[in-house]
Amino acid sequence: MAWLSAPGAAGVNSDPEDELKLPLSQFYPYIRCALCCGFLIDATTITECLHTFCKCCIVKHFYHSIRCPTCNLVVHQTQPLYNIRPDRQLQDIVYKMVPFLEDLEREQMCNFYKERGLQVPRPVTMFPPAAVDTVKRPRKDQVPQSVFSVPPELDVSLLLEFVGAEEGICNYKPLERRYVQVSGGATIRHVELFIRRKMELSPSCQVDVVCGDHLLDHYQSLRDIQSSAGEGALQTGLLVLHFGLVLPSLA
Repeated sequence: MAWLSAPGAAGVNSDPEDELKLPLSQFYPYIRCALCCGFLIDATTITECLHTFCKCCIVKHFYHSIRCPTCNLVVHQTQPLYNIRPDRQLQDIVYKMVPFLEDLEREQMCNFYKERGLQVPRPVTMFPPAAVDTVKRPRKDQVPQSVFSVPPELDVSLLLEFVGAEEGICNYKPLERRYVQVSGGATIRHVELFIRRKMELSPSCQVDVVCGDHLLDHYQSLRDIQSSAGEGALQTGLLVLHFGLVLPSLA
């Protein structure tokens, strides 16, 4: 069992032998995720009720619920992901209290990318190389890097809104994953293929994707759409694409 030391009654100048040792398990309610029961990884807090979970756990939970798993509060009527924020300070505390946890998670992340033949994301450089040589920044000014940092090539965040299906189209699954982070070089054709696979659509069904008032062509890239659509097509940084299912024209 792991133990944590705390200063004794005499304060910071007390003898080390007088330090009070507390079992790590005593802190479990504060450093473990209520969804996976593991130690917090990429700690993320719901701003409405201040309950904290692993980022991946709470995002998966919001695929099928808009309520906090702990207190059942409605986080947001339609977009619960709008009301979550990373808790860097708590994550730092967890890593300091649980030895080797950060190294283990980083190793698992690297293995995940390598096993799939993907490039491992590089650590974020906090200051330009020249600035590092001339000015030594205090450690407290450095923002801790998230264990599950998003690769820089995944630079467009999508919100896919289903607007309905034409009469005669049925037997399709709901799109459970509406929030997607992809490369800006991806095209509308890639978005359509993603929708088809997730909703298990028939080949005879056509997917029309719209941004604002414009029906999008298959060849258009998401980066070009985001730059040309302007702020009107964005919701808190998300590029909003509406899509519907239609039957192909006979003409």
